This record gives sequence, structure tokens and C-alpha cells, in this order.
Amino acid sequence: MPHDGRARAGVSEPRACEADAADTGSPPPVPEAVTSERALTFAGVALTAVYLPDAGKQELRLVETAGRARSEHGLPERLPLSGDSPAAHAFRAGRPLWLTPAALATYATGGPTPPRPEVSLAVLPLGTEGGRLGCLVVVGASTDGFGAEQRRFLEQYADAVVVVLRTGTGRPVPSPLLSPALRSLCVGSFVITPDTGLIEADETMLELAGITPDDFDGKADTLLAHTLPEDMHALMSVLEPATQTVGRRELEFRVRRPTGEMRWLSLSCQVVAGFDDRPEQVLGVVTATSVLRQSADDVSRIQWLTAALDDAVTVRDVSRVVVTALGEPLGADRVALAELQDDRLAVTVLDPPEPAAWPEWWRSEWRSEWPDAPVSALPTLQMALRDGRMDLWSAGAALEPGLAGIGAGGLAVLPLPAKGWVAGVCLVGWDQPHEFVPEERFLLTATAALVGQALKRARAHDAEQELATMLQRSLLPRRLPELPGGTAVARYLPARRGLQVGGDWYDVIALSEDRVALVIGDVQGHSAGAATIMGQMRTAIRAYAVEGHPPDVVVSHANRLLVGMETDLFATCCYAELDMEEGNALFVRAGHIAPLVRHPDGRTEEVQVAGGLPLGILADAEFPMTTCALAPGTVIAMVTDGLVEAVDLPLDEGMDRTRAALAAADPADPGQMADELLGELDLREDDVALLLLRYDGMKTRPIRAGWAVWRLPDAVMHARRFTARALRRWKVEEVTDAALLVVSELVTNGLMHTQGPVRVDLMLRGDRVRVSVSDTSPRAPAKPVIVDWDATGGRGLLLVEAMSESFGSVPVAGGKQVWSELVVPRKEQARVDSGPRTERGGPP
Repeated sequence: MPHDGRARAGVSEPRACEADAADTGSPPPVPEAVTSERALTFAGVALTAVYLPDAGKQELRLVETAGRARSEHGLPERLPLSGDSPAAHAFRAGRPLWLTPAALATYATGGPTPPRPEVSLAVLPLGTEGGRLGCLVVVGASTDGFGAEQRRFLEQYADAVVVVLRTGTGRPVPSPLLSPALRSLCVGSFVITPDTGLIEADETMLELAGITPDDFDGKADTLLAHTLPEDMHALMSVLEPATQTVGRRELEFRVRRPTGEMRWLSLSCQVVAGFDDRPEQVLGVVTATSVLRQSADDVSRIQWLTAALDDAVTVRDVSRVVVTALGEPLGADRVALAELQDDRLAVTVLDPPEPAAWPEWWRSEWRSEWPDAPVSALPTLQMALRDGRMDLWSAGAALEPGLAGIGAGGLAVLPLPAKGWVAGVCLVGWDQPHEFVPEERFLLTATAALVGQALKRARAHDAEQELATMLQRSLLPRRLPELPGGTAVARYLPARRGLQVGGDWYDVIALSEDRVALVIGDVQGHSAGAATIMGQMRTAIRAYAVEGHPPDVVVSHANRLLVGMETDLFATCCYAELDMEEGNALFVRAGHIAPLVRHPDGRTEEVQVAGGLPLGILADAEFPMTTCALAPGTVIAMVTDGLVEAVDLPLDEGMDRTRAALAAADPADPGQMADELLGELDLREDDVALLLLRYDGMKTRPIRAGWAVWRLPDAVMHARRFTARALRRWKVEEVTDAALLVVSELVTNGLMHTQGPVRVDLMLRGDRVRVSVSDTSPRAPAKPVIVDWDATGGRGLLLVEAMSESFGSVPVAGGKQVWSELVVPRKEQARVDSGPRTERGGPP
């Protein structure tokens, strides 16, 4: 079967040797150093090196290298741990570095010498539970960097080196590390000379085939004797390559071990041509495969298909398995799989994927990536789906235009049954005349039954994940607001196990023009119930914040709400309110991880926020506030525990990693900064939420003035005088008339219709004057629906709205605030006058 990327890496993913693969005590047929070089070469690796910290942990010291390019590339003998080399950076951060040639060029030190534009570099920290032991540095031979298969192989290689290091603890000089580590991965190598039929195999290769070194005579026939007859033909093409097969090949075969056990092996080889272009040598590696693969035996095919479909999760996964199971083994030219959705067929995979390979009618019905057509338009498929019976059409059969070009030499129509109904249909077509033998009919029937069940299960999984994704997206903010004096970015990643919906949430709430609230939280569990509680908590906190409550009151109200829900779930939360003008922040923490702060000079620290109980535990819990001053350039990072804690990652170590990543990231791009903090979390056990805010400081600082209105008969007059004096001092007399009218109306309403204090606040920002009147009544002012000639009131708010650029009312703590914004018109250029200039008179 075709491989999914192994050809690029050149080596199949190894697995650990079994216990019976221990050293037999016999000398290996091939020197271990040569074996290592061969295996690394097929893994796309030119050179590997191990760096260990010195006794004082001030430097990384080169202790061992391996690979074919030791004479071509040089690596530094010592690297300062505090330096900017890739090895030092990866050691400090505790995460692998995968550097393409372009990324490697940005490092001044620590790379191979002489530097070459086609060389890539990987650095993998060698870590254990007790800390990091060193680094594995890998020089790659590809300009494309390291592929997914290469990365998995190198990560296993690094883990094997750690095992060797731990077994050698206490020795003054480390024992050889790289060759024993590679040997523990069970990667065998060989060299075949086609002209003589001789093969040079290492001890691991012999062990995989079930041959002891004493019984091996160096002949290829000895290896073939252990191979199953069905796979002999494929191996003969490797042992006796033709001239046109020069290049890399991949195949899998089975061997029968002396115990009777059948083992699948994966082989990767390359044919090297001599001076006359004839095959001179065949170089290759062999690894054990842990999954049963296809063969000419029908039972083995069904076994492989069952195992592969069991691992297929999504509809696309099932589709790819079907193509692999039917396309190559049956020699088919086309394979299509379509789901039955109501009365339409939605194609999920086409092989080959090019539109030109399919009928013209299909191309005319192409909707987006795949065609989508009603079942009634294809009578042959409609009949097969109705009867649930496989139809085989031989060469030259008359079919409707929608199927005529799929299988000119033969067409198999396979309905896919799934517990009483049909999940879809599979089409297999041949261009050349094809004969359907009985064994093939059995294979097609069995395949259809297995695929139908898998397709139904995958469809349910896709629908569940789609619902979870829609639910999660509807509960989180679609976009973050633009903030004056700062930039906020957020990231959310669902967990990779179970239902991909969780209780992590974040929010950014613009409270006013110069105040913003940041919220991040985590509801216990990973379920629709946790997501529902999360949505309710996010909505409640936003509502309490918009009402104007201080942070401790907002969190206290949310806590009482969750306690009153009588749910078994609790939530953690961290709430911050920022004054963007003054650069102050108020933090409240309810059982959540403390926020991180990156100062403008690159220093990072945890904000020591006094903690309270998680939300939903105790109704009378207290949540103290902590203040923090912010300088322009400061970055606030708020995270959930999915980023900093896991089964194999203690919280303290996770926080240290995040702090290091925050310090190393460039704050010029908060989005890139957030991505670097997330790192590689493909195997995360918990969902992750991340909220970053870079505080820049406000470019235009507003001017403010306030006045507490006296409840006297002439209170409105005093409020007008205060307003006129402030506007004259700010030199915006152009809006004095409009502002005085607004103040008169709003103050009058506040004194007449409310009890308690009334306050006037003025603010000038740029070319806008904001007039705000606050009182203690929570009721918003209501404009009259109809104003007739006999009405004695109601016209005031209409006048205010008419005079204002914008007008509204917002709740504040203890009442409301009615506000109006006035635009200051641009001043016309003053005329040149020879006479003296006079200023306006005194206060009104």
C-alpha cells in the first residue's frame, strides 16, 4: 500500500524492540558505527550530536557525534547556556526547535560550519522527570526542513538517548550514546550486491527476520527463505533491480520467525547505479511494523481493513482507507465514495482527485471541492441503493451519462449497508476490461459491509464535532474590540480527546473609552454541560461589568449566580480591569492561575494576585483586589491550565516554560506572540485559552472636569457656569451654546426625577466634548413617543438628541449616567486685522 510520508523521511516509524531482542552476545556482522550512519542517512539526517551541560551548568559540551557528514560539517565544542545558539535556546525553553535553512541563518552561533544554505537543523532537549540532561542536535540534509515522520523518528531517537544516559548515570565519562540509542529502536540496515547475490546485514536486521548471526551465510537466499511466498515477488524486485528502478523504493513484506510468529516488516531502499548505469548496490533499512498490512491473501486484507477502519475517526479518514484498500490491490483506475444525505449523494473522496478524470456530467455538477447530485439523476445508483445489492457491470455495459466514463472496462457499484439502512455508495472503475472473479466478489462484499458501519460511525463523530465546534464558537467572542492604547489577541484550542468542547473561556469588555476588562476562566469538565455553564458565566460577568461594578463586585456577583444554579460544576476565573489612560490594572483571582506580565525590558513575572475560592463553592466568598502599574510596552498574559499543566508537566514547570516563551517572543506582533506561547500542542489533554493584551498607552489623553450639583433653586445656573468656565479654559467655546443646553436639560431631569446626588462630568478628547450627568436612579430616561402642543414636558431629551453627535445612557455603580457628545467645529483661519483683538466677556 502507498505510504503516507514515509518516503520523504526514508525510514518507517520504528517501535521499541521486544524483550527477546536482547543482545545475543555474538559479534555484529557490521560495525555499529556503519549501521548508525546507514539508518540516519535514510532518515534524512546528515549528522547527529549530543551536548551535555558541564558541572557548573554554564556551558553545553559536545560529547559525541554520529553520521556520514562528520567530515563535512563541524559543530562547536562548547556553547554557553546563556548564549543565543539554537541548542542553548532549546535547552532553556525545554521545547524542540525545527529550523529550516532560512530560520537557521538567523542564528549567529551554534550552527554547523562551514554554513551552507541547504542545511536544516533540529535541536531536541533530552529531558527526564528530574530535569533536562542535555540536547540532541540534528543536521538535516533537506532544504525543506524536517517532515512529520522525521520529527516523530527523531523524537523517539532522543527518548532512546535519554534512556542510555540514565543507565550511565554516575560514570565520569559518558559511554557511547548515539549508536546504542539507535539500535534500541530496532532499525536494521543492509547492503545488497545484485551481481553476486550477497547481502551485508547488521544484527538488528537479522533479528527482525528471525535469523541468528551464526546461522547467516551472507546470501540473499537465506533471507528469502524466511519470507512468505506471497511476498516473494516484491522482494525479488529489490534483490534483482532493473536499470530503470534506480532511485528510492518503499515496500512491506512478511517473514515467518522460528517460533511460527508472522511479522510485518517495512523496507526502504535505494538503488545506486555504477559507471555503466547498471545497478551496483542496493542500500536500505528495515523496521518492524506494528499494524497488519495488505497482502494477496483475502483474509489478511480484511484483517487489515478492519484494523484500519477501527482507527478511522472522521468521514475523510474512512474515505482514505477505502481508496487504499480497493484501489491498488484490485488494480482499479478510479475509486469514489459518496455519503447518502437525504436524497442527495455527497462525494467525500475521489481517486484520482483531478476533475478531468471523471465524467463530463460530474464536472458540470461540480459544486466546490466534490460534486453533489440528487440520487434520482443516477438511476443505476438509485436502484442499487434501494435494493442494497452490489452491482457489477462488465466492459461495454450501457450506463447513464453520469456513470459512463467511470469504468469503461468494468464498474462495481457497492451500496454501504449500516444496520438496516444504506450509509452511502462506493464506485470502483477500471479502464481496461476487468473480470470479476469469485474471490474478488467476496472481498468487495466484505469491504462494503465494513465500510458502511465505519461510515455511519464516522458520520456521527463528524456531526458531534461539528455541533461541538458550533457550540464553542457561539459561546466565545467572535472578535475582540479595538482598544484605545492597547491591542488584545486571544487563542482557543479544544482538547483532543472526547467531545472537543470545554469550559475554557475568555472575553475583552470595553467598559468606556479609557477602561477595559479582561476575563479568562475555566469551568470544570469537558462536556456540553461545561460549555453551557461557561456561556452563562461569560454572559453574567459581561453584564455585571457593563453595569459599572468594580472587579471584586463583578466576580462576587458571578460567584453567587453560579452557587444559585445548583450545579455540581465549579469554575475558576481571573478578572482584570485596566485604566488605559493612567496605566493601572486591578486584578481579581478566583481559584485561577495567576496572570503573567512581560515588562518593556523583557523581564517576566507572575502578578502576585491575592486568590479567592473558585466560583460556585461558597456564596459568601471574598475576592480581594490587587493593583498593578503598567508601563507602555507591557504585555499581560492570562492563560488556562491546559497550557501550563498536564499529566507529565507539573504546574510550576509549565509556568516557567510559558514565562520563558513570553520573554523570548517579540511583542511587536501580539498575534505571533500568542502562537509562540501555544507552541506545539497536538497531543493536549485539556482545552486551552490564552488572552494577551499589549498596553501601549493612550496617544491622546483626555482633559476632564467634574462638578457635584447642589440641590438648590439655582443649581442649574451653577452647573451652567461651571460648564462655561471649563469650555473657555479648554478653548472650545464653539460648543458652549450646545453644551449649556445639554447641561440644563440633563441636570434638570436629574434633580426632578431622582433622589440623591447629581454630578456633571466634562471630558475633551480630540475634537469631541463629552457631557455626562450621573444620578442614583437606575431607570434610563425615556423619550416621549408623541409630543403635541399641549404637552408640558418631554421636549428636553429630543433637543439634547438633536444637538448631540451621539447620545445615550449607561448603567454605573449605584445608578446611571446620561451622556452626550458634541463635535468641536474646525476653526476658520482668523483674518488679519490691524486693530486690537478683544476677548469674550466674563462668566455668564
